[in-house]
Amino acid sequence: MAYDYEYFKKEIMAMTTIDLNSYKEKQMKRRIDTLILKHGIKGYDQYVKELKTNTEYFDEFVNYITINVSEFYRNPDQWKLLDKDVIPQLVNKFGKRLKIWSAACSTGDEPYSLVMALSKHMPLDQIKILATDLDKTVINKAKVGLYNSKSIASVPDDLKKKYFTQVGPSYKIADEIKARVEFKEHNLLKDPYPSDYNLIVCRNVLIYFTEEAKDDVFRKFNKSLAKGGLLFIGSTEQIINYKEMGYERQSSFFYIKP
Repeated sequence: MAYDYEYFKKEIMAMTTIDLNSYKEKQMKRRIDTLILKHGIKGYDQYVKELKTNTEYFDEFVNYITINVSEFYRNPDQWKLLDKDVIPQLVNKFGKRLKIWSAACSTGDEPYSLVMALSKHMPLDQIKILATDLDKTVINKAKVGLYNSKSIASVPDDLKKKYFTQVGPSYKIADEIKARVEFKEHNLLKDPYPSDYNLIVCRNVLIYFTEEAKDDVFRKFNKSLAKGGLLFIGSTEQIINYKEMGYERQSSFFYIKP
């Protein structure tokens, strides 16, 4: 290709503020090359021109590279631990009006799961979740709140019955759950982080980042937490040097800021 991947990364940064340097190159380049091939486009330069003028291609590109794989109550055992130990611990420490951030929230499965989990411990009107993602397409999907049966398979039966309505082959989450989540666009690699949070949830996203980018995000999360606050990460992730970042390990996937 006449224009190389370095050129492409610079153009994407200028267009979207997405820094492809922070993603594993081999994996990301393969995903992008697949898109180029799909549309029969010749080279990165032509693809850049298409992205600048074709809204459909642009939205597809952002949605595709941000790797949106999500489901409610993903890894149910961890959510049981959250329900049994973590939420009571946080309520005891900070009260019922907890500050919670669902980072890289994708299509809303995670923040809505958090609202349902919290609803067992406090009234819905006391729950407020900040949910962020860099992809406005998935944020729009989250606001619609329509999911397939596979996405909601791990939701506890009582909550599924209470908060989901079947619409054709899909399931719509209740407006009373949606009302407790505020969605915003946010780039973990570029934008300022909010502060003084009691719980930050960011799961199964950072595995796609380089080690340097991961460390940077974990350090920023630490600064965003209030003292005694917790970071909840995914089952495929770990923070190897958590002590030097200012964390203590509470359990396999929960890290506390002492």
